[in-house]
Amino acid sequence: MGKLLVVGSVALDTVRTPFGEATEVLGGSATFFSVAASYFTNVDLIAVIGEDFPEAHLEFLKSRHIDVAGLEKRPGQTFRWKGEYTYQLNEARTLDTRLNVFETFRPKIAAQYRSPGMLFLGNIDPELQLDVLNQVERPSVVACDTMNFWIEGKREALWRVLERVDILIINDGEARLLGQDSNLVQVAKTILAKGPKHLIIKRGE
Repeated sequence: MGKLLVVGSVALDTVRTPFGEATEVLGGSATFFSVAASYFTNVDLIAVIGEDFPEAHLEFLKSRHIDVAGLEKRPGQTFRWKGEYTYQLNEARTLDTRLNVFETFRPKIAAQYRSPGMLFLGNIDPELQLDVLNQVERPSVVACDTMNFWIEGKREALWRVLERVDILIINDGEARLLGQDSNLVQVAKTILAKGPKHLIIKRGE
């Protein structure tokens, strides 16, 4: 089936929960997906980080045999997100977002990554997800993630992405927002009618 190409965000997260707080830990949609996938297949990662990105985090990614040659380091600071969870762990409340170098991230897919066996489009602007799709040969499987910010602000572009993917992975709140219905069964029918073959609705807890 070939390698998995992951394109998305690598971040430094500060997370507060009723059970404790973690400061500037390794985060980002591309990070989480790459690490999880690395237990099952070979992963190529394309993302952007700043000069302040800790070397220990880079070494951790390499320890999972993730190809980080496509992890671009730019002058400036790494994308940062700060949020909190209550005992209702399905939804995070954003306290602060600093895009930093991620604000001008425009994925450029090098020649060696343009024929992936599988592609995961992490939680980035749907316009960028479309741009990535236009740069690669159609893999056997394309999956994507998104969030409320893009559902509300880039709905039409997101629908264009969903016409070209096989799997959409979102949480229940995002699904209801995208499908514009409180009934998840109806939401699933609405989303699947737009193109994805499979819909995974995740729950945080």
